[in-house]
Amino acid sequence: MSSQNTTQWQQTLESAQKTALLQDGRRKVHYTFSDGSEMSEEYDAKSCELLSRRLRKKGTLGDAKAWIVEVGESNVPLLAQKEIGLMESSSNPVVSRIDKSDYFSWRIRNLPYPIDTYALSVEDRHIVIRTTNKKYFKKLEVTDLDRLELELDPAELTYAHANNTLIVSYRKPQAVIEFERKLMTKLKKLKSDGDVDQCKQQ
Repeated sequence: MSSQNTTQWQQTLESAQKTALLQDGRRKVHYTFSDGSEMSEEYDAKSCELLSRRLRKKGTLGDAKAWIVEVGESNVPLLAQKEIGLMESSSNPVVSRIDKSDYFSWRIRNLPYPIDTYALSVEDRHIVIRTTNKKYFKKLEVTDLDRLELELDPAELTYAHANNTLIVSYRKPQAVIEFERKLMTKLKKLKSDGDVDQCKQQ
């Protein structure tokens, strides 16, 4: 896909109702889409790096469903997890996506196996993680590439292991970097309440 083309996702973002807030060194942006679904993002006010992204769909009866964390750490309190039946064993692998300016990055905690245990591949628009001991299998979606209609390139995939954590990284294509730069330019033009805007130009 040429970076000059406009995808359906770009059109959806453009037409969404948006509000912005600068608070505690973070730029917080809330989107409300035409179908009633919502998206909430937080950026570092200085570096402009994306810190979190959550999405929530509207239920069939008009009620709002629970927020789904796409980027960042889940902030559901442990007590609330117990109450809604989401509590998992503290030893189970936990996946979180923590992006950098030039990489999509996932951290999978509670994976104690050595680095040569893991085999990563690109299959059916997913990053697939397998272990040679057959004790772990996971498919990672790269939603940003899907939304911009870009293909996954296995050559851009790397991984490392330290402190019982598997770190999976995928280098952002130039089209994604350009899209994010243009999006931030537009977001900075939104009228924001709160602190002074300190976001550096990319």
